[in-house]
Amino acid sequence: MNQAERDRLVTLRKAKKRIITQAEAAAELSVSVRHVKRLLKALKKRGDKAVIHGLRGRASPRRLPGATRQAAIRILSEPVYAGFGPTLAAEYLSDKHGVSVSKETLRHWMMEAKLWRGRKRKPETIHLPRPRRTRCGELVQWDTSDHDWLEGRGERLYLISLIDDATSRLYARFVTSDSTAENMRVLWGYLERYGRPLAVYTDKAALFQTAQRVSRDEPGVQKDPVDLPPTQIGRALQELQIAWIPAHSPQAKGRIERGFATAQDRLVKSLRVAGASNLEQANAYLEQHFLRWWNQTLTVAPKNNSDAHRPLTRKHELASILSHVEERQISNGYTVQYHGTRYQIPRPQVRTGMRGSKLRVEARLDGSIAMRFEDHYLPVAVCEAPQPIAQPKPVVKTRHAPRPKSRWMEGFFDKPALPLRKAIAIANASS
Repeated sequence: MNQAERDRLVTLRKAKKRIITQAEAAAELSVSVRHVKRLLKALKKRGDKAVIHGLRGRASPRRLPGATRQAAIRILSEPVYAGFGPTLAAEYLSDKHGVSVSKETLRHWMMEAKLWRGRKRKPETIHLPRPRRTRCGELVQWDTSDHDWLEGRGERLYLISLIDDATSRLYARFVTSDSTAENMRVLWGYLERYGRPLAVYTDKAALFQTAQRVSRDEPGVQKDPVDLPPTQIGRALQELQIAWIPAHSPQAKGRIERGFATAQDRLVKSLRVAGASNLEQANAYLEQHFLRWWNQTLTVAPKNNSDAHRPLTRKHELASILSHVEERQISNGYTVQYHGTRYQIPRPQVRTGMRGSKLRVEARLDGSIAMRFEDHYLPVAVCEAPQPIAQPKPVVKTRHAPRPKSRWMEGFFDKPALPLRKAIAIANASS
């Protein structure tokens, strides 16, 4: 018996002893006078148990059978479902195993079976939320998540995501590296599907902003990012007429950060259940299941139903814009040097003023090279490698045979020498 039931019992006893009237008891208990009379009769028959509900202690007729609970616990105890929360577990039980259980009932079952432990929420720092944009396509948040998506079953993957700020509509792809080329490929897919947004919201990574080189000894003057040359993605956004807005903190682009948190929980477990172990399988599941679930469940309706995306026109050739672009100078022989290879402009394509001018060289995502002078592409050809100049062989001076050594001194010092007096006498006699 709880405290409320004890208070009702005290009031009924007062009414029974006629300390208060039945009308006063009804007002105190917030019931009708007729109900007070029923309670007084029950009090006379059953005693103090009259204030306790008659269904207390009885099993609910809507209670699920014990076999359902045992089946759910047995399925969720498998290693493939390790770490699943009640909400995600309830979805998989219903979709894959035909066991329909509410997430709250399943939460109690999992906590009793020690498959889930409730966590107390810590007080979080409150940030005033930035209001959403009013139209789809006004602002698209763009970022990459470096996470162990396959849990060691395959190569390391990165998830590049673009999420609309107004509707939370998500577009994402798994890639093998967070490079400029891979980001351009993901942007290409988004543009073909939805069109050109008005602006993109990213962090200040080197893919989007050129880092200023500063000497350690001479710091120099800080330059405005507008004055720095754009990156390849920055140039592509300019040619597509898409504004780039940098975020000064992760909280500023919280919509895509929270999206990554959801994906790192649900998507990782879903890829585990699906058995994805490579890039192709991960992208297939991402496109066919996760993105479809996200865009049907987590998106919201914008305040304005008009779409701010702009269509791609003829001048927006994605193969040209989304490529690595550099400038090269045309030599006097109408050739262009690019990465160690010399290309020759055919004679019919030569124009006035071409010699010494700049040429746009595009290293495209498919591996091909395209060169454009002004508004025309040139069918250049690779020049043959120049033949090395034959160097004259050095003249080797022949040495003459050595002259034979004179032999008149041989044995000279072997003969015994004459005494000095005899030698002088012989010399004087001969003279």
